[in-house]
Amino acid sequence: MAQLASALAWGASGWQFKSAHPDKRFMNDARKRKITSVVSQRQSGFIVVLEDIHDPHNAGAILRTCDALGIQNVYFIFEKEETYNPAKIGKSSSSSANKWLNFKTFTSTKACLRELKDDGYTTIATALTNRSESLMTATFPEKKIAVLVGNEHRGLSEGALTFADRIILIPMMGFVQSLNVSVATAITLWEITKQRSGMKLLSKQSQQQLLKDFIQRSGGK
Repeated sequence: MAQLASALAWGASGWQFKSAHPDKRFMNDARKRKITSVVSQRQSGFIVVLEDIHDPHNAGAILRTCDALGIQNVYFIFEKEETYNPAKIGKSSSSSANKWLNFKTFTSTKACLRELKDDGYTTIATALTNRSESLMTATFPEKKIAVLVGNEHRGLSEGALTFADRIILIPMMGFVQSLNVSVATAITLWEITKQRSGMKLLSKQSQQQLLKDFIQRSGGK
């Protein structure tokens, strides 16, 4: 890691690789630029929480969206559903996005939401209730947001809905009044990301740490 650390320096365009051994490159230039670009666009203070998602393929599709939108941290709650390892989700649905994300798992919704609250996150549930806000008009000025997504059939638990600071819904304009959980999540995360765009990115220190982490995950290639 000491050798990797010496290869990073902050420049006018962000974190840059500077090898102490120019004749021995750690990875090709295109790969370096891609990793650096991804790190520079990772969002700060944005967590997605998946409560009892039954089908790993649905979870994998959501992970792919998270990576695409620069969301680094995903929490999994397995209170009623059988546990699976997010890092082992199939490539067909996640497109290997799980390789680049950070996960934390809980066996209790209450414990997860309490931790988020203690860490200063505003919890935003996705559900149709009498206090739901329309995603069409909702604004998201909060510095730290955790979006709660529920089971494919049951939705979020009553405990999650009661605990949530806000609840949002996607207005339906057709005969069908529901969307696949991964589709609904993608729409919600996109709207929040659009409103936060360029304003809430990782600090320089956090970017440096994540860059080192990504280099390790890529195997230096």
